[in-house]
Amino acid sequence: MGFAVAAMKMVHRGYIVVLLVELLVFCSFMASSATSSNDMSTAILIRVDQSGNGDYGKIQDAIDAVPSNNSQLYFILVKPGTYREKIVVPADKPFITLSGTQASTTIITWGDGGEIFESPTLSILASDFVGRYLTIQIQTLTEISNLYDDCLQNAFGTSGKAVAVRVSGDRAAFYNCRILSYQDTLLDDAGRHYYSNCYIEGATDFICGSAASLFEKCHLHSLSEGNGAITAQQRESTSENTGFTFLGCKITGVGTPYLGRPWVLTLGWCLLYPSCPVWYSHRDGMTGETPTSKGIYVICPSDPSVLSIIDFLPCFWFYSTVYYGEYKCYGPGANRTERVEWSRSLSSDEAVPFLTKEMIGGQGWLRPAPTHFMRGSSVITMNTDGKN
Repeated sequence: MGFAVAAMKMVHRGYIVVLLVELLVFCSFMASSATSSNDMSTAILIRVDQSGNGDYGKIQDAIDAVPSNNSQLYFILVKPGTYREKIVVPADKPFITLSGTQASTTIITWGDGGEIFESPTLSILASDFVGRYLTIQIQTLTEISNLYDDCLQNAFGTSGKAVAVRVSGDRAAFYNCRILSYQDTLLDDAGRHYYSNCYIEGATDFICGSAASLFEKCHLHSLSEGNGAITAQQRESTSENTGFTFLGCKITGVGTPYLGRPWVLTLGWCLLYPSCPVWYSHRDGMTGETPTSKGIYVICPSDPSVLSIIDFLPCFWFYSTVYYGEYKCYGPGANRTERVEWSRSLSSDEAVPFLTKEMIGGQGWLRPAPTHFMRGSSVITMNTDGKN
């Protein structure tokens, strides 16, 4: 039984605070979790410090030191600084936490662009990864106030695709991170993911991919002054239980972006009405390109500065394959008279499944920050500021 969910509104020099859901309900994803049976409260500590006072001076060197097929937690603590590195967490190195201590002071930056799977500043290919208090951003962006603790940055600029973070491993979580670029900022590629209190910025398709992800209490900021889409969700068959969920998020922008579009390789652009923040699409090799989008937004207040919903470009041929709804939304942006005729208002029972981490099976794999750390033969207790 899977269906996608979405919800949002058009943004215009203001903000929307949203409880917004765009996801596919799935049973198979929630059935199993491959997290280690080891003690998740204790981790092996590795320190990275550019000043020479750590175990390593580069983040990639610390990751390379983790043994292949590791089953223990490794906590890589990155001291403040700007780290100009292109980083990969390979698939054979699970259970790594990469953490700064304060958002504005731990910056990972790179200036690559082009092919989205090769350009990322940080690529997560392993399962059970956690990122805390880190930044990813492009250098040409206007200075952003220090809302969160860390930054991951792509310094390629505004000339094309430049992915800051690629997440292709299962069971990945990010807490209090800033992920900043312009186009395709976050390639949320595959697996189940959780983003909490993160700041994500870009102009075009800056949250894209085919993962099943929950964004909770995040701030999404659009740099688009025209019709750039915030999200571009992709799945390649109706059997894939994937999608994005935005719960209690805040949406801001400098212009009037679309909040979502389908990412289908040959269908091209088909921008839906701005209240439909994230699109679901699928590619079916037998019947051609047919989006199977379904969306909901739940309890979504909107600021008066948000424009009324405008009409959408005609995409009549897939009315029967999409599903969009909303639940208890309020404010100027929740005017149901502005909706397309096939959107729906959900009942309380219909909305319940979209309000918890169970949507991504998170109760089986999300873990708190470790409280004890191993350094050689010693076990120490340390405050890493790694709160959930």
